[in-house]
Amino acid sequence: MALTYDTLQNDTIAAIATGITESGIGIIRISGPDAFAVGDRLCRGRDGSHVFSSWKPGTIHFCLITDPDKEGGKEPCVIDEAMVSVMRAPHSYTTEDTVEINIHGGVYLMNRVLELALHNGCRMAEPGEFTKRAFLGGRIDLSRAEAVMDLIQSDNEFSRRTAVEQLEGSVSTEVKKLREEILYEIAFIESALDDPENYSMEGYPEKLRKKCADLIDRLDHLLQFSESGRVLKEGIRTVIVGKPNAGKSSLMNFLAGSDRAIVTDVAGTTRDTLEEKIRLGDVILDVTDTAGIRKTDDVVEKIGVERAQKAAKQADLILYLVDTSTGISEEDRYIFRLLRERISAGTRCIILLNKTDLPSRTDRNDIAEMFRFIAPSPKPEGSTRVVNYKRAEVIPVSIRTGEGMEDFKAKIQQMFRTGEIASKNEVFLSGLRQRTEARSARDSLKLVVNSIDSGMSEDFFSIDLMNAYTALGRIIGEAVEDDLVEEIFSKFCLGK
Repeated sequence: MALTYDTLQNDTIAAIATGITESGIGIIRISGPDAFAVGDRLCRGRDGSHVFSSWKPGTIHFCLITDPDKEGGKEPCVIDEAMVSVMRAPHSYTTEDTVEINIHGGVYLMNRVLELALHNGCRMAEPGEFTKRAFLGGRIDLSRAEAVMDLIQSDNEFSRRTAVEQLEGSVSTEVKKLREEILYEIAFIESALDDPENYSMEGYPEKLRKKCADLIDRLDHLLQFSESGRVLKEGIRTVIVGKPNAGKSSLMNFLAGSDRAIVTDVAGTTRDTLEEKIRLGDVILDVTDTAGIRKTDDVVEKIGVERAQKAAKQADLILYLVDTSTGISEEDRYIFRLLRERISAGTRCIILLNKTDLPSRTDRNDIAEMFRFIAPSPKPEGSTRVVNYKRAEVIPVSIRTGEGMEDFKAKIQQMFRTGEIASKNEVFLSGLRQRTEARSARDSLKLVVNSIDSGMSEDFFSIDLMNAYTALGRIIGEAVEDDLVEEIFSKFCLGK
């Protein structure tokens, strides 16, 4: 059930804020109006005395954690020694009174202390509820809240850095600038419509058109960089395709550094897609090894081929293996038609002429003939192994001996210019939700331009400007629907 802000204000929640595994320290986080009362019930001095009420906010203290239900004996029932932090609203992560109990990190011990907190006035926190309270309390906007989860889930330097920048307000600052400029135009139009004697619209459509064009350019730039940065943050969606027995599974194993896929001389061993996240230098590849693409009457293999084609259509990078020892076949021509379609749509492609350690029946000229619609460019100076075909690259390799594989790995780095992307000090929209809202705002601004070019009245301008303003507002949580907030925070871990 979705919780309203009023409900959140009246509830005190608790959860384990560290990983539930054996560790040096475990933290039980308590937040809400009764957090201090719960802390006072659980915390005792060495002599068993109540000490919590004497602690000042913003401090940390040593104490004993005891079970209040077992008091009355000669000595308190001590659960553990702890360091306890005390934070008073609004100067805490959640903007509420907060107590954090730092105990020894045993799994049973953490659950035992959590049970004490739940038994003495708390309820179990929902996933992401501490951060949700920070958002509803006004300490952070929605883009910063999402950055918290991005930071937790980051697995490379680019992901970490962009999450920290977003947490510090990079997205929020840029979005607010755009909204302020749009709001100014909305206010001017409304004022001119209400008071035409004091606000002249003469020449205004041309000025508004220039302003909208500037805003569209800025949103386009923001979206383009965010799409480029996505491959660093989320990984390059990479699909290995080729006819059966071309070496796809061997390539997967080479990239993974282990026998991830079954390799035999029998064609059609891989019947389904096989996925693996692989780090290659400073980038991450989300690699999918697919079934050999060919026409088949085998029901199971046919499903695998269909899945391979679907994966290729969703890829950022296609790795196409050609078996040079057998020559170009009808199966290869079938795959080339798929590649032409994907390359035309902007997908990058590397064609690996595999099995150079065997007598060759296929070379670059055969590939060039297959790619007649792509004019080859000159070879890079000093290079003897890599031929450029605009978005397609052709590299001869032998996966078995390792020949050409360093050229292959270097080409992926060059293709996506990862170092260049990572070094730019740009605002990065971290998730699909944010990018979708930015596109919606851009499209609304384009409608304003169309209305101006069509000579439509000024009230049409206001409608689309307001739509752009609202879409940008949803990025930072302005006028965001409750169910969207629930969906976003439900993806968080417990205790955050």
